[in-house]
Amino acid sequence: MTEHDFAKVNRWLLPDGVDEILPPQAFALERLRRELLDCYYRWGYDLVMPPTIEYLEALLTGAAHDLDLQTFKLTDQLTGRMMGVRADITPQAARIDAHQLRRDCPVRLCYLGAVLQTRPEGPGSSRNPLQIGAELYGHAGFESEAEIIALMLETLRIAGVVQPHLDLGHVGIFRGLTSQAGLGPDAEMRLWDALQRKAGTEIEAILAEFDVAESLYSMLAALPELSGGLEVLERANAELMPAQDCVHQALRELRSIANALQHWLPDVPLHFDLGELRGYQYHTGVVFAAFVAGHSHEVARGGRYNHIGRVFGRSRPATGFSADLKTLFALSDRGQQPPVLGIAAPCDDDAALLAEVSKLRQAGERVVWLLPGHEAELHELGCNRRLVNLGGCWQVKPA
Repeated sequence: MTEHDFAKVNRWLLPDGVDEILPPQAFALERLRRELLDCYYRWGYDLVMPPTIEYLEALLTGAAHDLDLQTFKLTDQLTGRMMGVRADITPQAARIDAHQLRRDCPVRLCYLGAVLQTRPEGPGSSRNPLQIGAELYGHAGFESEAEIIALMLETLRIAGVVQPHLDLGHVGIFRGLTSQAGLGPDAEMRLWDALQRKAGTEIEAILAEFDVAESLYSMLAALPELSGGLEVLERANAELMPAQDCVHQALRELRSIANALQHWLPDVPLHFDLGELRGYQYHTGVVFAAFVAGHSHEVARGGRYNHIGRVFGRSRPATGFSADLKTLFALSDRGQQPPVLGIAAPCDDDAALLAEVSKLRQAGERVVWLLPGHEAELHELGCNRRLVNLGGCWQVKPA
């Protein structure tokens, strides 16, 4: 069978990594979406709905190279310019803050929409996730990070993701040390790659290759080991003592955020990893992620990304988080909960019946008309009750 024949026979197949949600899970997912957007509204976050497709130069502004690789590209038939299908909504929200809203006060935005990615981000990940997130613009203090992290964890709580593990780092520590060591972009990226893999021997080899001074050699080589609870910040202050002030400022920021979170979320364990640099080319300060047992990839992530709005005419401090709603849904028990069962109504134009059906629906009940010839299929239609006429009065009875 040729590839063309196979495609004709299997028209129902979806591309690898592209998925769809079926009943009854789709409605359960929609209920979760509504609950989360209502939560963000109560926290003061305004909903935005950016377009699915934009001109490429706007969509990838300030983004890391990885986002460029993740973006599907096509030519606009009207203008001939290159366009992209969004792989991340965060840059779009930054454009809206900088160019459309142009407010001087802190701006809180939230969003939820489909994105499309050329490759899955991890094993079993979707290439068409439902990205949900929140961004806070116009404030550079640690209070912004504390608020965003608290909202991220509230998102997980509402979704039913239990016992999340919060991991925090700061790209300014590595960036400050490599700058102090005089490492060029190539050496910096090689060292970054080795650090992400915790490849201690490789890290030492790179530092030796570029003849890094002994004090900086020791500090950079120590980063993979600076991982653990709050005590890590004290160890880092001691082991990174010779570092320039921007490194110690980064440590002070982490301490301030930790103190705030201990008041906001005293039951959430904090973990620090000063060698973790997720989104290094994109973020400018604190980075964070939430993990849960049994799931290898982070379930939510975020960090500070100041100045992304510069190309749109306004350079603003910014911090935020995002997650895939479908991943959160899969990790909760919402999809396993029994669906709400409805009431079957006979297909009849009796005025009293129509009035009763309308009354039940307004009260929140699910009422399904039994179309002629299908009166016996109420269980397949998801109904465990039916409307029956008893003495001229329509009443709900068990099926």
